[in-house]
Amino acid sequence: MSEPQQAPQPAAPYVPYQTGPQTPAPQPVGPQQFPPVVPQQALPPREMTFEQRLPVPLPPQPAVLLAPPVAPRRRRSVTTIILLILLIFAVGGQTFWIYRLSGQLSQARTEAAKDRQTASDTVEAVSSRVAELEKAAFHPDQIAKNALPSVFRVKADRFSGTAWAVGKPNASGGANLFTNYHVVETVWTKGGDRKVSIEHNEKLYYAKIVAVDKDKDVAHLETDEKFPGLAVAKETVTPGQPIVVVGAPLGLESSVTTGVVSAFRKLEGETDPYVQFDAPINPGNSGGPVINAKGEVVGIASAKVRNAEGIGLAIPIGLACQLFPICG
Repeated sequence: MSEPQQAPQPAAPYVPYQTGPQTPAPQPVGPQQFPPVVPQQALPPREMTFEQRLPVPLPPQPAVLLAPPVAPRRRRSVTTIILLILLIFAVGGQTFWIYRLSGQLSQARTEAAKDRQTASDTVEAVSSRVAELEKAAFHPDQIAKNALPSVFRVKADRFSGTAWAVGKPNASGGANLFTNYHVVETVWTKGGDRKVSIEHNEKLYYAKIVAVDKDKDVAHLETDEKFPGLAVAKETVTPGQPIVVVGAPLGLESSVTTGVVSAFRKLEGETDPYVQFDAPINPGNSGGPVINAKGEVVGIASAKVRNAEGIGLAIPIGLACQLFPICG
């Protein structure tokens, strides 16, 4: 027996594609019956005439009238004027500031010139003052260094003192020297050649007693040796001036002491004044130079007060130079 043929199942209906939201198809509750699909026969192609094949012309569009372009000449003129105005303001401002700065610069130069002149005057005044202070400054070491080559220990028989070269060389080219009369008194009194020895740096030289003043206690010596002469002060000393005393106390040559001028006074029974000073001196200092801060001799040390300290006496150098004109 042949198997029974099954009836063909109808195709599902065509559902067109939807672009929008789709509604879900209702689910069949039970078996559904679809009508049979009748296939359609294809239509034969239609023939198109020549006119139908020609392109269809577009409908005429209304004409749009365009406004003529505005000429930018006027706009450029306005911009140029504005730029010129800004330029004028800028140039004027710069000119004003340049003029103002020029005035300030000129004033600054004038003030700078005044400041330079003031500074120059100040420097000159300070330099002058420094020079004066340097001249007036007291440097015992420098004073002694300059004086020592001209100061000697003098020996006359059993007595010893100090002598020093003064002024310019004598007629024979040697040196003139000052000392106290009481230092060379014994040799002068004996007469003869009246020679004494002078020592410096362990070297022995000879000098001759040329003249003496017993009352003023001053003696003038000469030597053929060449020694630098010390300068003498032209002005009278005043109390408080610093001094240096160079000599050979107790035979110790090239000894230096310092002090100040205590007074310029006359002693009882004396007609001439003495320079009183407080620099320490001892036997052997007699005849030595008393030197001021300028390196000038102001007196000849001659004595000290016994049973007292710091009271030395010197013959004023002006008096010695009047007695013996060798201080030139």
